[in-house]
Amino acid sequence: MRALVTGGTGRVGSAIAARLEAEGWKVFAAGRVHGDISQVETARAVVRTAAEALGGLDLLVHAASDGFRPKPVEEVTEEDWDAAFGATAKGGFFVTQAAAQLLKEAGGVVIMIEDVMGIQPWPSFAPHSAAKAALSMLTKVFARALAPDVRVCGIAPGPVAVEPEQVERRASESLLGRIGSPDDVADAVVYLAGAEFVTGTTLVVDGGRLLQTARGSKP
Repeated sequence: MRALVTGGTGRVGSAIAARLEAEGWKVFAAGRVHGDISQVETARAVVRTAAEALGGLDLLVHAASDGFRPKPVEEVTEEDWDAAFGATAKGGFFVTQAAAQLLKEAGGVVIMIEDVMGIQPWPSFAPHSAAKAALSMLTKVFARALAPDVRVCGIAPGPVAVEPEQVERRASESLLGRIGSPDDVADAVVYLAGAEFVTGTTLVVDGGRLLQTARGSKP
């Protein structure tokens, strides 16, 4: 079992990579040292490098993202927008495109790491929210385009990396009374990697936060 994890050196990506390794997967954790996957040729090169190192590819987890910085919509710049969409949506598309044939040959899986911000708009993170919404659509697009040979699923975490002073408030927004962790996301990856009758859908991993905000809590 061979997996490429983009964003594999970040907080969430490294937890995913470690969990897959613990489950017996050979993992190529791609990080910034491997280049900027918002550049098409770099995205393709990362897939080639991973496939050569692993001897093929059974799983692609796209966890790379950028531009996660709070800013009022009036102050968002073109650079902010390009940063958010570059690694997240553009990178997600071209990495998956490059990996598609390898995954078809293996009967493999793609898992996009989305975000609840792609479901519920957060004005302070407009570029990130929009980029994750685009990634959510790519989950569905690729699920149709690559079926029946490749399954494509998404995971939309709630807050899993918050500042210590925000933990109590974020925990109160969850039905389960706690914030998430990167390990919660990694658990979901392992489940979807083996869920052979699941494709084209997004698993929300937020402790019920979306239900809380639906009752009136302001994001």
